[in-house]
Amino acid sequence: MGSLKKMDEVEHDLQVSSNDSPILYVNGVRRVLPNGFAHFTLLEYLRDIGLTGTKLGCGEGGCGACTVMVSQYDTSLRKSLHYAVNACLAPLYSVEGMHVITVEGLGSFRHGLHPIQESLARTHGSQCGFCTPGFVMSMYALLRSSQTPPTEEQIEECLAGNLCRCTGYRAIIEAFRIFAKTSDILYTGVSSLSLQEGQSVCPSTGKPCSCNLNSVNDKYVDSVNDKCVDSVDNKPTSYNEVDGTKYTEKELIFPPELLLKKPTFLNLTGFGGLMWFRPITLQHVLDLKAKYPNAKLIVGNTEVGIEMRLKRIQYQVLVSVMHVPELNVLEATDDGIEIGAAVRLSILLNFFRKVVTERAAHETSSCKAFIEQLKWFAGSQIRNVSSIGGNICTASPISDLNPLWMAARAKFRIIDSKGNIKTVLAENFFLGYRKVDLGHDEILLSVFLPWNKTFEFVKEFKQSHRRDDDIAIVNAGIRVHLQEHSDNWVVADASIVYGGVAPCSLSAIKTKEFLIEKIWDQNLLKNALKILQKDIVIKDDAPGGMVEFRKSLTLSFFFKFFLWVSHQMDGIKESIPLSHLSAVHSVHRPPVTGSQDYEIMKQGTSVGSPEVHLSSRLQVTGEALYADDIPMPPNGLHAVLVLSRKPHARILSIDDLGARTSPGFVGLFLAKDVPGDNMIGAVVADEELFAVEYVTCVGQAIGVVVADTHENAKIAARKVLVEYEELPAILSIQDAINARSFHPNTEKHMNKGDVDHCFQSGKCDRIIEGEVQIGGQEHFYLEPHGSLVWTLDGGNELHMISSTQAPQKHQKYVSHVLGIPMSKVVCRTKRIGGGFGGKETRSAFIAAAASIPSYLLNRPVKITLDRDVDMMITGQRHSFLGKYKVGFTNEGKVLALDLEIYNNAGNSLDLSLAILERAMFHSDNVYEIPNVRIMGRVCFTNFPSNTAFRGFGGPQGMLITENWINRIAVELNMSPEVIREINFQGEGSILHYGQIVEHCPLSQLWSELKLSCDFVKTREEVDQFNTHNRWRKRGIAMIPTKFGISFTTKLMNQAGALVNVYTDGTVLVTHGGVEMGQGLHTKVAQIAASAFNIPLNSVFISDTSTDKVPNSSPTAASASSDMYGAAVLDACEQIMARMEPIASQHKFNTFAELVNACYAERIDLSAHGFYITPDIGFDWITGKGKPFRVADIILDLGYSLNPAIDVGQIEGAFIQGLGWVALEELKWGDAAHKWIPSGWLNTCGPGAYKIPSINDVPLKFNVSLLKGHPNVKAIHSSKAVGEPPFFLASAVFFALKDAILAARIEMGRAEWFPLDSPATPERIRMACLDEFTSSFVNSDFCPKLSV
Repeated sequence: MGSLKKMDEVEHDLQVSSNDSPILYVNGVRRVLPNGFAHFTLLEYLRDIGLTGTKLGCGEGGCGACTVMVSQYDTSLRKSLHYAVNACLAPLYSVEGMHVITVEGLGSFRHGLHPIQESLARTHGSQCGFCTPGFVMSMYALLRSSQTPPTEEQIEECLAGNLCRCTGYRAIIEAFRIFAKTSDILYTGVSSLSLQEGQSVCPSTGKPCSCNLNSVNDKYVDSVNDKCVDSVDNKPTSYNEVDGTKYTEKELIFPPELLLKKPTFLNLTGFGGLMWFRPITLQHVLDLKAKYPNAKLIVGNTEVGIEMRLKRIQYQVLVSVMHVPELNVLEATDDGIEIGAAVRLSILLNFFRKVVTERAAHETSSCKAFIEQLKWFAGSQIRNVSSIGGNICTASPISDLNPLWMAARAKFRIIDSKGNIKTVLAENFFLGYRKVDLGHDEILLSVFLPWNKTFEFVKEFKQSHRRDDDIAIVNAGIRVHLQEHSDNWVVADASIVYGGVAPCSLSAIKTKEFLIEKIWDQNLLKNALKILQKDIVIKDDAPGGMVEFRKSLTLSFFFKFFLWVSHQMDGIKESIPLSHLSAVHSVHRPPVTGSQDYEIMKQGTSVGSPEVHLSSRLQVTGEALYADDIPMPPNGLHAVLVLSRKPHARILSIDDLGARTSPGFVGLFLAKDVPGDNMIGAVVADEELFAVEYVTCVGQAIGVVVADTHENAKIAARKVLVEYEELPAILSIQDAINARSFHPNTEKHMNKGDVDHCFQSGKCDRIIEGEVQIGGQEHFYLEPHGSLVWTLDGGNELHMISSTQAPQKHQKYVSHVLGIPMSKVVCRTKRIGGGFGGKETRSAFIAAAASIPSYLLNRPVKITLDRDVDMMITGQRHSFLGKYKVGFTNEGKVLALDLEIYNNAGNSLDLSLAILERAMFHSDNVYEIPNVRIMGRVCFTNFPSNTAFRGFGGPQGMLITENWINRIAVELNMSPEVIREINFQGEGSILHYGQIVEHCPLSQLWSELKLSCDFVKTREEVDQFNTHNRWRKRGIAMIPTKFGISFTTKLMNQAGALVNVYTDGTVLVTHGGVEMGQGLHTKVAQIAASAFNIPLNSVFISDTSTDKVPNSSPTAASASSDMYGAAVLDACEQIMARMEPIASQHKFNTFAELVNACYAERIDLSAHGFYITPDIGFDWITGKGKPFRVADIILDLGYSLNPAIDVGQIEGAFIQGLGWVALEELKWGDAAHKWIPSGWLNTCGPGAYKIPSINDVPLKFNVSLLKGHPNVKAIHSSKAVGEPPFFLASAVFFALKDAILAARIEMGRAEWFPLDSPATPERIRMACLDEFTSSFVNSDFCPKLSV
């Protein structure tokens, strides 16, 4: 990873150009940066020049899909620095004079992959592939910046800023773990001790050879002969400080020109009069501040960028101070540490870590607190560019660092434009909400952090929704200085500062005053907590909500601090109880491990083999194309929707005058401009493409604006002024029930046995009643919704490329709104960056909206939703309310279930009725219940229409069931697992909808899992741990699941495919399914390869296209591999039957010879295959039928078509399910969240909505597939895998509840308690009941939930 030449040799050879134009190197190519692009981000620039491997996932630095590596030469260190950044936030001009490497700069499908890319592809670490380039670049930047191989902990830490929704992370971790190399055996299985003299492990083949490290530089690998071959093109190097560590022969060196290029003053401009300055001296900065008092000083742009793009704050002058030496001072003195305001957080973190090893332990207590807080501060990409000055002066009320600066007695040095310097104590610097003690001509120069005194302790605290890369709910910095007086330790000084409790970081002054000169003992703790409760007051209507939780945290943090300090003093004074130590010890997370246990039942050349995803090598190199990667055709336009800002209102007027005068504006299209029918809908046409007179949710489309750029279209859309008359809104399921607000014809009933008689007969020893609330879930596919639409043949035809699970729905919607035949509309989809049901129906209206201007203007139109808009308008998993009444015996046998179940559909029906029906079908989970009565209703509310999501209502139905199962166990004081076993269904069980359970391995699976995890012993260990630990609890749960496979609407259970065989022996397959990361194309290719008995690489899967396979059902319901695989097999068998007479007459050496012989005989080598799922159907009038093909139970996958891909699906589904039950909370503007504007979604981006990250993966992630159980009813005896594993993550929810119960028992509360889903940190903490929560809530308190 570097140059062969040393620095002085480069300086001698280089002829410095006199051209002072701003330049940038991208993947080794020199580029001159034009003026006028100060508003551009690095991401926009890269994608505009065709480097689309860098993806736009969120636009706020929260997902990591846009990660690239930036290299810059540090003249003071005389070395290049390499670090990962979020290209979506980095201003283009901020990387002037630097070298940017994108995923395309590492390797390519055609010319060879980088080892990072190769490892990720081979270990199945890429599914949909949209996030993959970001992971690759984060890992690459770590390796380039590491002088020694990184540790496993460092690898996981560097990936904390990258999100993946598909894989479950385990495969990614394992792919990159190889680079934490300690010996060659980890790479090759060959021990260095076994090598003969003169041999080494070849870095290319991984085998012993004589091409040692000195001579391998002139060689490459001949992949055919597996030998090292002479080459002059690729020259590897070993580590040097200029360029980093070398891993392959193709690394891009740091451009020699940039080694001698010194930073110069830049004065550039951007859109709307934006001015960009890059001063290189402090005086330059002060002069600019004097001239432009409102100028914003930036380093990483991580706050200002979000303010300008998401909050739409317009700053006219930006001053980049990254290259000002005086602001980058970082040195340790005798009194403390001087930290320049422009010092970046990652540099500061490394400096603190170094200082801690060099100074006396007592001096660095503050440094250690900062180390712990910085470790969890955002992702590495943010830390690499964010400055301490920016973080301080932003004055965020939830800043992680400002409470620590205040508590640690830091001083801020401030300089004005005349050079006058003053010093302000950190605790006096913050004046109010985002207000600081800085004059209009002043800037923060540096921070001074003093060393700590003997027996002075500083500790950090932070509570967030997710452990890493998350903003704080409440944080704190607490310090105490103890001195010994008369055998007692007395508080000489103290500081207690909280964030997240007030408009700015707040010092607990009264508590501090109380502590001074008090003896450090239990009495001090008791009284301090009383004072603190009055000292920190959070109003009931405080922004952010969670008031009770936040109040309790202020007490908990101080209590933990008291225990921590007392523990530090252990041996000097009385010890704290051993059971309390769990509150003191920080959580250490060991590296993730896992096992994948499956059998390979290979059939033919490919079926059953754990092949890698067919597109994985394209995905890891960034060459796989998605909808937004398609180049815009000439004369193309960008579309942005005009959206409602009210949940329910009458439209009085629409004023487009401002939009028409906006730069780049081309047109505004409203309902009156729709050529065809404005009414659309997935099942029932009950929604308008563009609102006509009324809007029924925030985010409803009123029209669409087109302009020359995406940014100009957004600006113009914001200038369309809509006047409303507001109407009452229904904003929850309970509101809908109270108002009888239900979608028409959606009441459903199911009955089995006689529920009323059972309750009245006395057979039930006990009867319980209760409610279960289940929150929604955002799909958070990494690729937002998008379509590119264009006309052909003078506007007579319309084609589109869309990110959708249902191309046929796009074809149908567009045909419908344009009033043209479906035969003239073609929709193509190559792949999508995740879907999970969110792109099944809700993507269609977006494409339809873009088709209006494209058709009327006869110009190409591209629409790509920004992440916040995508989350706001496209719907989520339905929230549910279940009301149950259950009768059971004292032995735990369930006899009767009476259930009312409601889902929140939003403002249109979409698929909500089918989702309700599936929830009703699954409301027994795996339990035999003799008497069942279920009533379901679909609620109309003033929210955007909710839609399909993995599981399609099934998980919600089963979670309600498991809640009352869990309650039965508590009522009877029995283990929940025993209650489950008592009530298991078995072979021949008749379900409440009349279907008979067949081929049921439930008991076997249950027993195998109990044995393999040693459940009984683990239960004992958990109980023992809980007995000995007051402040940390463990839980355990074991949950089964049954999942019906098929569309519950019978007509959708059909599939088509087209197979073409070519004379070179290769096969082209087109089918109606969409590849979205689940490996559908790979499995289908395996089926075709085995059918023709040819290698897998002889089969190619073409785009899914409506002009190749018509009338296809959406890729959903876990049925696509079965249906489309069977359709492809049907087509292959047709062709093989035609070929058989020729094949039987002659012996052919190759398939190609056979094909040519058939071609010579004029045999048709193309076939259309078709498949219908047999023997399914359900009659709602009689309430009986067979809605599902087969019941999949737990991890029974029959004979897997591709076990490696299936394991990835299981892991991904489990982690996604974990997010649903324990992490991901949607917060809407409703009665429960009055601080949010009515009807608006507050959690509309990765900053506020937290999906699981790499730090949430189970430490031991073991997956086993049941062996020896083929499925007689499906293709090659396989079973569906997409949705069934999702609900298994409910075991996390019930394990959490088990742990909470252990905490409640310590307070004498062993009774059953409700716990809504998701079980967020707030719900877990407030359910635990202790002296810190009891001050604010009673025992039955439940935090508010948007349902």
